[in-house]
Amino acid sequence: MAKPKRRYVCQACGSVTHRWQGQCVDCSEWNTLAEEAPETIFSAKHDLSSGGRRVAFVSLDQPVALPQRRKTGIAEFDRALGGGLVPGCAILMGGDPGIGKSTLLLQASAKVALSGGSAVYISGEEASDQVRLRADRLGLGKAPILLAAATSVRDILTTLGNMEPPSLVVIDSIQTMHSDQIEGAPGTVSQVRGCAFELIRYAKENGVALVLVGHVTKDGSIAGPRVLEHMVDVVMSFEGERSHQYRILRALKNRFGAVDEIGVFAMAGQGLEEVGNPSMLFLSGREQEVPGSAVFPALEGTRPVLVEIQALTVRLASGATPRRAVVGWDSGRLAMLLAVLEARCGLNFSSAEVYLNVAGGYRLTDPAADLAVAAALVSALSDRPLPSGSIWFGEISLAGEVRPVAHTPVRLKEAAKLGFSRGCGPEAGAEKVDGLRYSPLRLLPNLIDRVMGGS
Repeated sequence: MAKPKRRYVCQACGSVTHRWQGQCVDCSEWNTLAEEAPETIFSAKHDLSSGGRRVAFVSLDQPVALPQRRKTGIAEFDRALGGGLVPGCAILMGGDPGIGKSTLLLQASAKVALSGGSAVYISGEEASDQVRLRADRLGLGKAPILLAAATSVRDILTTLGNMEPPSLVVIDSIQTMHSDQIEGAPGTVSQVRGCAFELIRYAKENGVALVLVGHVTKDGSIAGPRVLEHMVDVVMSFEGERSHQYRILRALKNRFGAVDEIGVFAMAGQGLEEVGNPSMLFLSGREQEVPGSAVFPALEGTRPVLVEIQALTVRLASGATPRRAVVGWDSGRLAMLLAVLEARCGLNFSSAEVYLNVAGGYRLTDPAADLAVAAALVSALSDRPLPSGSIWFGEISLAGEVRPVAHTPVRLKEAAKLGFSRGCGPEAGAEKVDGLRYSPLRLLPNLIDRVMGGS
């Protein structure tokens, strides 16, 4: 006789334990363990070598027609996807509440439906009339999108199975879906995992592009089991501050394209509008050079984006504890850079408050931002603006060396296209670009000489 055994699953990370406790030992979250259906433990070994269905193998070099991508009609969305929707792909999109996930997917569904495809939009959070009201506000009231408000995966798959497979299916959101074959409330680890598996299997078998909207936790990660990100083909993050107009769609995982590719949008009255040249958006408002301002050519996937890094230093009275505030960059990286500037260049930041900001609410993860941050800090400390029309990029080591970074020619060409005349960066990897004078830097003290000399 099978003996049932209790199991408790963490709703934050998905780890399993056989006794309840207040704190998860894996992710350290409190009160996240929930009891799930007991598993049956058998002492006898199972023989799985017979009774199964034969699996059909195909050769890798077999001449077959590869699936063709379908354009959504939104160029920035297609760029982040790697060129468009792949039939049978499963996409997981996360983002903060109110950032515009539903708006973007409703616009993409309308574009697909109006271009000859068929789109199904299933909402588990809104009624169909509420979705229709938002579509009217966005000017999409005439789009032939099939709307439904449902949370039962059995009902959804039964309905989709009795109709022609659509080109695009949007599930908003996966945390609201429920399967009657799995115990637990919607949003639990077992429900999210089971519902996502059934929906993804339908998409793979019928060649349907599936988009799952995911809720996020307070630290910005997608809620639910981490296995959900492994199950899908593409993981996308919709980022941005609600106080700023721009939004960034970033591909964190993509089996069909480049990772870290981005699409840039601006929130307007008629929904999300594409931003074809994001550098002009992030550099807008720079009328003159001021101390503490440096322009950095960031690289997002294959796209160069020029952003402004702003620094401010304030001297304090002796004995006061200086403050370090960072917006848009890693605070640990700033602390390391300040230590290198003090140790290798003799600059004193220990008695000054340091404030660092990436203009426009943009968040930098590119390690090549070190030199631009250092230039902004030195400019702010000396109260001298950086040379006009200059860009700065390069990774800084603990020894004070300016190390080479990837795709230097791409960064320089983007800067020259936008009217910048000077570039400062590592010695290796640079090439001559018309209209731009490049000055290589080998050590961090060379940056001090460049800022103080103004040439």
